[in-house]
Amino acid sequence: MGSKKSYGIEKKQAHWGFAFVVPSLIFFSVFSFYPILNAFYTSFFNKKALSKAAPDFLGLGNYARLFNPATSGNELSFLNSLKSTLVFTVGTFIPLLIVSLLLAVFISNLSKNSTKKFLQIAYYCPAILSSVVAAAIWMIIFDPRGLGNQWVNNLMHTPGVDHRWLVDPVMEQVSTMVIYFWKYIGYFVILFITGLASIPPTIYEAATIDGSNKWNSFWRITLPLLKPTVVLVSVMAMLQCLKTFSTQYMLYTNGAPRAPINVITFNIYVTGIQQQYLGRASAMSVVLFILMLILTLVQFKTTNSDSVEY
Repeated sequence: MGSKKSYGIEKKQAHWGFAFVVPSLIFFSVFSFYPILNAFYTSFFNKKALSKAAPDFLGLGNYARLFNPATSGNELSFLNSLKSTLVFTVGTFIPLLIVSLLLAVFISNLSKNSTKKFLQIAYYCPAILSSVVAAAIWMIIFDPRGLGNQWVNNLMHTPGVDHRWLVDPVMEQVSTMVIYFWKYIGYFVILFITGLASIPPTIYEAATIDGSNKWNSFWRITLPLLKPTVVLVSVMAMLQCLKTFSTQYMLYTNGAPRAPINVITFNIYVTGIQQQYLGRASAMSVVLFILMLILTLVQFKTTNSDSVEY
């Protein structure tokens, strides 16, 4: 009797659990899953926004147009957007991952809790800002008379030089990387600090007794035990960089050249919203989705390991 009663309670709990999950499933189906499937479908047609004419079926025509070598010389082509996206991702993702880990280790090793809390709050503050606000702040800094030129000139002893942060193609790419790095560094520092806090201090105490110094402990204890957090942060940082848009859009609308920062998401916006080629923009979205999926799977594959045991 007792087993039947417990089974009935578990069944009732499962029903209630499913009832609470259904609204979330409906929400994600309408606003996430359906747009993805619709983008796949639309990418096979020559569909234009605000057009009443039935779209023509192109098959893989939109994809062939995106990867046509004849358009590679065009600075605003999809191939160059792919290149700009990869340059931005690599230039932002690697510093984010390395510096956030080092800062997290540094903060975790501080003796004063008040200093720890202050640094955590200070680094996390930019993360609560929207990308538009962050870009607006840094555009003031990158102004020819702003602090950006002053800092670099003081460091390089080149007074009065304008480094053309928002004009020169290379410096414009560097500017977007700096803005993104400043905004998200604190968020990933907090994630790493959380991961470091989960490592039992007794392991470090035993290593110290055995004669291990801090450098050896970092490589032989901290990094191996922190691997799940490293994987989480690396995947999140990579995806965040691949889907960047607001920073590039803000710089462009304030007069910066489009070609150096014409990442895939920006190209999707211009193609689908401004030029109204929804089929072509959908094809770009599908390519970006597949790229994000492949890179995520590669990261999980290359960092796959057995479960961590203390």
